[in-house]
Order: sequence, then C-alpha cells, then structure tokens
Amino acid sequence: MGNTRVLVTGFEPFGGASLNPSQLLVEKLAKENVPGVDLSSVILPVEFDRAAELLLSTIKEISPKVVICFGQAEGRSSITPEKIAINLDDARIADNSGDARKQKAIVVGGADGYFSTLPLEKMVSAISDAGVPASLSLSAGSFVCNHIFYRMQHALLGQGIQSGFIHLPLVPEQSGEFPNQPTISLDQMLIGAKAVILSTL
Repeated sequence: MGNTRVLVTGFEPFGGASLNPSQLLVEKLAKENVPGVDLSSVILPVEFDRAAELLLSTIKEISPKVVICFGQAEGRSSITPEKIAINLDDARIADNSGDARKQKAIVVGGADGYFSTLPLEKMVSAISDAGVPASLSLSAGSFVCNHIFYRMQHALLGQGIQSGFIHLPLVPEQSGEFPNQPTISLDQMLIGAKAVILSTL
C-alpha cells in the first residue's frame, strides 16, 4: 500500500485583512511529514470563479483520494468541518476581484445542496481527542468558501474522492483587526489539521 494522496487548500487574505489563517495553516502543513500521506497544497484566490477553477484543475492534475479545503470564519471558536454546501452565491462583501454576488445560483439547475464526503463525525472526534476545540457546522455561508465547496462536490459526484470544507477560527495575530473575536493558535490548528487528515486514511 502506497501513501494516500491528499490535497489541502487555503485562501489568501480578503476583505482588507492582512492574513488568513487557512493560508498560514496550509503553508505550515506543506512542510510537515504526515505518516501515510502524500500531501499536496494550493493557496486559492478569494475570487468566486478563479478559486473554483484553480481548485478543480489542481484536483484533475494530481488525482487526490482526499481533498480538504480550509477557510477563515471569524467569530467561530472551534475548528468546524462543514456538513453541506448550498447552491447560492450571496456575498456580504465583494470578493478580491470586486465581484459582489447577490442571490445567484452557483450551478443553474444544480442540486440545492451537496453533503461533504469527508468522515465528519470521525474528524470532529479526532480533533477533540487531540485537545483542540471542534464542532460540526451546518452552514458554510454563501461566499467564496461555500462556492468552491459546492463546485467541488458537484464536479466530484460519484468519483469516490473524499472531499469537503473546514472553517477555521481567527489566529491570535488577527486580534488587532478583529477585536473581541475568539482565536486559536496556529500550532493548535496544525494539531487539529493533522488529526483531520489522519481520520480520512
């Protein structure tokens, strides 16, 4: 048995923020040795179409068995695997290209929603067992995170690839820009992310 090919993705900063914990985490993960895993990573732009296109082309290029996309969700106090992606772009703010979509279907005529194909309950337990706060989320929002999650699940339907999206809290370094919001250290996120990856093997 060879190693399992796993793709992890993060996002660049958006909305005027100076950093994005998902980018920091994925860049740190890329330098780690996770046993049994052949890890690939990509940082996505916070732009609806470009992010989805880069994600899908990378999946096609490397043929991973598992795809785990990470993104930032300020206000959350735990690592939150997402249960479902919905067929809706409805942005509170514009993406980094200035595109502010309102009430727009992601795939016209597509399913209303797609469930994650990651082992979510197992993941939440694995993160918690590693001493890092975790909980299941039922809303990935309606911005670029949900957009790539939906496009991925739509494209990978029936292909037997485990895929899904996980939201991360802010890191303490962001407290100046996001006062009074919960944070988790990058080291804790790394422990949680490794537990996530190992739970898919």
